[in-house]
Amino acid sequence: MKVLVVGGGGREHALAWKLGHSPLVSEVLVAPGNAGTENEPNTHNIPINPEDLESLVALAISESVGLTVVGPEQPLVAGITDRFEAAGLKCFGPRAAAAQLEGSKLFTKSFLQRHNIPTANYASFDKLHVALEYVKSVELPMVIKANGLAEGKGVVVAQTQMEAEQAVRKMLENRAFGEAGTIVVIEEYLQGEEASFIAMVDGTNILPLASSQDHKTRDDGDKGPNTGGMGAYSPAPVITPDIHEQVMQQVMIPAIRGLSSEGLEYRGFLYAGLMIDSKGTPQVLEFNCRFGDPETQPILFRLRSDLAELCLKSFDGTLSGAAVEWDSRAALGVVMASNGYPGNYKKGLNIQGLEKIYDDSVKVFQAGTVINEGQVLTNGGRVLCAVALGNTVREAQVLAYENVKKIDWDGAIYRRDIGYRAIDRERVSAS
Repeated sequence: MKVLVVGGGGREHALAWKLGHSPLVSEVLVAPGNAGTENEPNTHNIPINPEDLESLVALAISESVGLTVVGPEQPLVAGITDRFEAAGLKCFGPRAAAAQLEGSKLFTKSFLQRHNIPTANYASFDKLHVALEYVKSVELPMVIKANGLAEGKGVVVAQTQMEAEQAVRKMLENRAFGEAGTIVVIEEYLQGEEASFIAMVDGTNILPLASSQDHKTRDDGDKGPNTGGMGAYSPAPVITPDIHEQVMQQVMIPAIRGLSSEGLEYRGFLYAGLMIDSKGTPQVLEFNCRFGDPETQPILFRLRSDLAELCLKSFDGTLSGAAVEWDSRAALGVVMASNGYPGNYKKGLNIQGLEKIYDDSVKVFQAGTVINEGQVLTNGGRVLCAVALGNTVREAQVLAYENVKKIDWDGAIYRRDIGYRAIDRERVSAS
């Protein structure tokens, strides 16, 4: 069958690459894709914007696509699954009503509260003067979020009163995030270690995938502005077997049951961003209604099972009986970005060194890239994610950075400490 992957980032390159390995798949179409997907075997880019739902449905019909997998959140929130289902097409992703879990922070916080799922205390505001008055009464630090979709950049951890007021003004007064910032959600700051818990869901059954952890801030030591993610690794040692069970019983199962009780059947990837406190107690920071980026890259590099087959099982109710096989090694991915990201940056810069990557334990997934006259050029903020496998996270880190150093373009930046928490844990356990 033909498979359609919607999106053009590093997550979509990883999805297309993995789906293309399935014996069930004859061809992978990626809309719009990037230079990396264009160079994968039996994979073709189609120049359609991920938010052009009408054209995507028409493409799937004309190409007799048997399965569509949606990468980014915007088309899911806009109702791509509803459109595909109305046309009799299989689309792996939640309908628009359920995708509110990512589309609206306020919806998610009230949903968590209704179903007794652990999360931080919060308040929401749409009037500037009321929000400014509220932040004076909240303990520092505090977390200020734009309610809607802001590409991972609508979250500010305010360490001072001034930072909190500036963040509120930026969202409600200056409309820095447009409609996404017409409501702000202000939360208490949770202490602990973050982790990503991603599962496949078929409406009733939950199939957890390998744990992972990403690094959201741009600079070493978790400093600098929030980004879409500067690197990730899998598995995440903080998710012990006991914590895994807690997450399933206290977060994932109540969430799916809660959605069902509210008439919101959920099919697709469900991503819980968690804070694990010093006692090992998980609390939900956010829900995403798709695979994470850059978590997708190391997770899928470890996956040994057939992703297309797993997606199809979600449509016939057999996901609960599926067995998932993983490479026992750890995988770590380092994002290479353009100087200035997540702010302004240059495009069209020639990327050098990609041909030097030939180790079977390494894969460079491309994100913000384009091919022009045979040259791979930068075309976005996050440009590449170099993923490597190792017997330990430290081994994977060393190999990933060895290969990152082979690649360059004018102004390339990357963090140099991806995986440091897991590596610290490895040192402690080895001593």
